[in-house]
Amino acid sequence: MDLFNKHGFNPRGDLGQNFLIDINIIEFIVEEAELTADDVVLEVGSGTGGMTTFMGVGAGHVVSVEYDNNMYGLAAAQTANFDNITLMNQDALKTKNLIAPEVIAEVQKQLDAKPGRRLKMVANLPYNIATPLISNLVATELPWEKIVATIQLELAERMASSPGVSKYGSLAAWLQAQAKVKIIKRMPPTIFWPRPKVDSAVVKISPLPQKREQIVDRVFYQDFVRRAFQHRRKHLRSVVCSMYRKQMPKPAVDECFAGQGIIPEIRGEELEVEQLVSLSNSLKNAILLHK
Repeated sequence: MDLFNKHGFNPRGDLGQNFLIDINIIEFIVEEAELTADDVVLEVGSGTGGMTTFMGVGAGHVVSVEYDNNMYGLAAAQTANFDNITLMNQDALKTKNLIAPEVIAEVQKQLDAKPGRRLKMVANLPYNIATPLISNLVATELPWEKIVATIQLELAERMASSPGVSKYGSLAAWLQAQAKVKIIKRMPPTIFWPRPKVDSAVVKISPLPQKREQIVDRVFYQDFVRRAFQHRRKHLRSVVCSMYRKQMPKPAVDECFAGQGIIPEIRGEELEVEQLVSLSNSLKNAILLHK
């Protein structure tokens, strides 16, 4: 706070800026990331650069992205003595469905700099971009090995939810089809400045390559679960028939459901992630057959 007062800066609510002021939590996040000299870290939301420098000590390289010009200046001063930290003053997202190409390129450049490097995203994420950033990173072909991030507790619960729970939806179905999602710490508003109106959590996401390989077409699957959960209270067969009415006839949809042992009256929110993946694969293959 003193640093902000000194420079005449104020946190920007429009950017979801809530700064961690508990050093113990910062240490906890970095420790959970288990950084080594083989790791390239992607941090989004450099803030004042405190956690950035902390990670710079243990990681091979840190690529830290900060949109706010004022925060970028503070972080640049904080990290000036590190030659393994790259600060980028820009938006981390090109669109809500795509990470900025410049960020991807810089991360790839650092991964390619030495053989055997691995990617980890470690960040106190701005609340307003946490969902698209995590979803889009998982959607890339980057060889990420771990995500440890501070996000809203409600969002973390949605990511880790299961069928039969109201928070279960397309986000959980997308992430859990390829990764293990675990809430490792819940946090009150008091450890942030300014204090948010909601509780927060540290979430750890670890890839599960064998599960990911079971998805025939990840782009198709992501679109399938997103659209399937838009009409939560409708029977899934009805939703799917509407979704793919131009690509396949209703009898073909019925064959897919029957082949997976899924009753037409079921709702998407009642299916396990594995069932959603299998149904998606079946629908994708059926569409190819009816071209």
